[in-house]
This record gives sequence, structure tokens and C-alpha cells, in this order.
Amino acid sequence: MTVSENQELQKAIDTLKDSGVRITPQRHAVLEYLVDSEIHPTADDIYKALEGKFPNMSVATVYNNLRVLRQIVLVRELTYGDSSSRFDYKSSEHYHIICEECGKIEDFHYPVLDEVESLAEQVTGFKVSHHRMEIYGMCQACQEAAVQKQ
Repeated sequence: MTVSENQELQKAIDTLKDSGVRITPQRHAVLEYLVDSEIHPTADDIYKALEGKFPNMSVATVYNNLRVLRQIVLVRELTYGDSSSRFDYKSSEHYHIICEECGKIEDFHYPVLDEVESLAEQVTGFKVSHHRMEIYGMCQACQEAAVQKQ
């Protein structure tokens, strides 16, 4: 775990404490896994990664912990075209680019897009709560694999 990941984890734990949520070893492990994760794991991915450390933990425990973390807005549930939700630690506002071949999801941030909310409010009179943007394409690895197949 890098220094910045350690700081993010501590910030998230402080948020849990401030919201009155009990910090169980399993909840701590799920949160730590999400903070460390470069991917956007499914609940099953998290379960598989932690089952060696917590042999008595069930997939239901992972889902329950993710639900709690979602309710206090530490974790975002990502639902895309496939049937399984993926989870993302909400360290900052960002967008996602998704590979249509392998399903890989990468984060990116583009601050100018934040202005879209303000413009939408001005044009429509709505009170905007949030927005979500997804970009689809083919990741570098899948592009290289496609070239090799030719």
C-alpha cells in the first residue's frame, strides 16, 4: 500500500467513524481492498481476494459491507451492460472508459465536464444532483490481440 493509498484508507475509516458505522475486520478489509484496487471489482472478486484471510466470510457479508459503504458514499456501484455490478472507491469525481472486448474499466478525470452540471441547471431549471459519463472502446491489450489475430 502506497502512502497516498494509506492516507485514503485512513480518511475512509474516519468517515466510517464519523457516520457511526462499526468498523469490523471484514468491513476494514473490503474497504482496504477497494482503496488498493486498480480494477473495478465485482463483489465476487472481493470475496475471492479476501476468503483466504477471512475463511468464514460469505459473499453475502461482502454485499452487506458494500451496501453500508455505498450508503455513506464511500463506494460507488457501477452498473454497465453486463449483469454484474462493479464497485469503485469514491476517492474523487471521475469518469470511466470501458473496453467492449474484455470489460476492463479505467478511470479518468476531465475537470471541464464539471461545468456541464452548471449549464444543465441554467438551461433546464433542474437542481442537478450528479452526472455519470461512460466512454466505450477497445483497450490497448485488446487492440494488440486483434492485430495479432489478423
